[in-house]
Amino acid sequence: MATKKKPAASASGPKLVTRSTSASLFPWIGLSLIIVLLDQVTKITVERTFAYAETLPITGFFNLIKVYNPGAAFSFLGDASGWQRWLFLGIAIAAVVFCIYMMSKNASQRLFCFALALVMAGAIGNGIDRVVHGHVIDFLDFYWTGIGHFPAFNIADIGISVGAVLFVLDELRRVNKS
Repeated sequence: MATKKKPAASASGPKLVTRSTSASLFPWIGLSLIIVLLDQVTKITVERTFAYAETLPITGFFNLIKVYNPGAAFSFLGDASGWQRWLFLGIAIAAVVFCIYMMSKNASQRLFCFALALVMAGAIGNGIDRVVHGHVIDFLDFYWTGIGHFPAFNIADIGISVGAVLFVLDELRRVNKS
């Protein structure tokens, strides 16, 4: 466990206060785990209650549907022979390691760490699917009548997407400060 020593003033003179840098990771890792849990519970529920490609209309623009995605976003490489499963799992593992590293180096930057936690949760959630099922389970289906359906997605995908948007906002905020 890494520690930082910081002098603290007192009546008897300076003292060294030890603060654990890994302790500041706990809220972000906790947030990621909550999102992973929500992602996996929703996927298990859909997996157990829907037949493949079964659709449940909810509104005039939203359905629940059970579909599988062996590829990445928008089914990128979904038609490959199976090697992509391991490629995308490797990318997910690398993303998790990178997110933890960046959170440990930038723990005081709340928006940045929040974005990292969301991306990490999405990588873990979809990575679990790749290990357990060999594909990602998608079930949220938005569409516009006459235009078509947006590709189905899941809670992990929302984490990755929102995290990416927050990265952009965080960077814009930094640029505007300088």
